[in-house]
Amino acid sequence: MNLSLHSSPHRFSLSISRPSRSHSSPTRCSSSSSSLPFAKDKAKYYGELEAAVDAVQRACRLCVDVKRSLFSGDGRILEKNDQTPVTIADFGVQALVSLELSRLFPSIPLVAEEDSSFLRANLAIPEGEEGHGRNLLVDSVFNAVIGKASVGDKSLTHHDVLEAIDRGGQDAFALGAEPATYWVLDPIDGTRGFVKGSEALYVVGLALVVEGEITLGVMGCPKWQEDHLPIKEASNEGWVVDKIDASGQGVIMFAHVGCGTWKKSLSEMQDTTNRIHDGWVRCFVDEYSMVHEAKFCVSYGQSWESLPLSTLPSSTTDADSIEDNRKVSLLPTCCGSLCKYLMVASGRASVFILRVELQTAIKAWDHAAGMICVNEAGGQVTDWKGSRLDLAVDQVGRRAIFPSGGVLVTNE
Repeated sequence: MNLSLHSSPHRFSLSISRPSRSHSSPTRCSSSSSSLPFAKDKAKYYGELEAAVDAVQRACRLCVDVKRSLFSGDGRILEKNDQTPVTIADFGVQALVSLELSRLFPSIPLVAEEDSSFLRANLAIPEGEEGHGRNLLVDSVFNAVIGKASVGDKSLTHHDVLEAIDRGGQDAFALGAEPATYWVLDPIDGTRGFVKGSEALYVVGLALVVEGEITLGVMGCPKWQEDHLPIKEASNEGWVVDKIDASGQGVIMFAHVGCGTWKKSLSEMQDTTNRIHDGWVRCFVDEYSMVHEAKFCVSYGQSWESLPLSTLPSSTTDADSIEDNRKVSLLPTCCGSLCKYLMVASGRASVFILRVELQTAIKAWDHAAGMICVNEAGGQVTDWKGSRLDLAVDQVGRRAIFPSGGVLVTNE
């Protein structure tokens, strides 16, 4: 791939040469004989992918249920010692996904954001009150998980839930310097978005890493709206027909190495009676090659002006200014990184730029699932020097990434 930026006083263009996209693959694939849109012999980690998709779908339902009662005054919005917001849903998702994966793949460790220390230390019922000694937070997390976990005949206990959370904690294991297989989970990427309001985007992200390579990734976004997202439908002439996919609210997106990136609405996945629209949609990055035509995302808390792109135009979030070639279109997306990966992988955005201060670490779970979804959709994820992100640089915990300058997610 060759990429170069050309500028003049009146026009900015981005010249890209890329491999041509095949026009023979269908955009939709029926899942009538399989839960995934390709045969088992096409995907080395088919079983793991099925389990990951199911776990993320269950986790999204948990988030929606918790969200309904989020502002009921029952203490569900909390603040950890580092002043980051955390909710019952964060702990509940980590417990739920951990329980599902450990049941099917007990030998594969989990790298995740939370542990149970905050839960164990806070909000026990005071002495002298009914129920003294019980922990209200643990009760809330347990109640959120109990209806979603597939535990079979086993009775789930509070201890089981806390142990499941700790399975992903920093002190659960040390992977060491040798290549390893492990899951990477972001319970809720964009927790600020989760607690902000009903329209905010937040994502559950899960990936499987094998010997330093991300082999599969799944993202679930309960508030994703497809109504205004054009997709490419196959025609006799190839990928030329734009069609609006109004399949409903929420989305599950997954990618498996060598098998592409696919999405399906959460409403379709949860409706087992309606088979008419039972199909996965293949995802591709967009094909914009002009800067003023592309749509850009920046990280939460950063601005276009804070990025070292002084040779480029100014930015606008005004959709009516898209045709102004002196400006770039900046999408006002919310909070976490994974929703920006989802936007690039689905073709809704062209570029996501994250700036990182010198020697600053970012968390693996904020990027792993999104990286493979963008790559398999035809995009590219690098640091600002063009090097791939090294998930094994943190040889003990596999929790930190140290990209040079930041992260650049593009349509290639």
